Amino acid sequence: MDNPNKIIIENQLRKHYKPSLIGQIRSWFISRKCNHIGQNIIIDSNVKLLRFPKNISLGNGVILKEGTRICPTNINASISIGDRTTIGYHTMIFSSIEISIGHDCLIAPFCYLIDSNHQIQKDQRINEQPIEVNNIVIENDVWLGTGVKILSGVTVGQGSVIATGSVVNQDVPPYTIFGGTPNFASTRRRLSRGTVSNAFTRSRK
Repeated sequence: MDNPNKIIIENQLRKHYKPSLIGQIRSWFISRKCNHIGQNIIIDSNVKLLRFPKNISLGNGVILKEGTRICPTNINASISIGDRTTIGYHTMIFSSIEISIGHDCLIAPFCYLIDSNHQIQKDQRINEQPIEVNNIVIENDVWLGTGVKILSGVTVGQGSVIATGSVVNQDVPPYTIFGGTPNFASTRRRLSRGTVSNAFTRSRK
């Protein structure tokens, strides 16, 4: 049931989030490192484009807030961020193959996107294990709440919302609200068919 005291206000982010002259110079300087740069990009202080910034593409009107880290970890890795997408404070995006974020997305603070995962074979030290990589795709008009973790191989469908603190290791269908932390495979079998482990899903209207 809706809270009768709830107040809905206009989203003011893009109306009032204007960079200073120093901010404009900083945005221009940092964005020169990238492969493709759109117009009207805003880059806050303490934003780092690491390792292979030439493999990063930023669309028109992208906002990168303070403390953001974007890192293609090797020369073949790529990261693309679509038009009018906002990346929140201290979010980290690390790609070993490809991470694609669509248009008009909201990525809240302290999110973590990584498209690789260490293997855990018993007969090899953990710091020498090979890694498995698989693309991450965040489609258009997606909202990731604060502290969301997106793991390798995941596609988050258009218009979906991922609740605060969720860990996503499976595809999310379009226009779905998803929240929770999935169980490991050894415990997932305890759940009934069609149940998302420790999570809820419902259609977004």
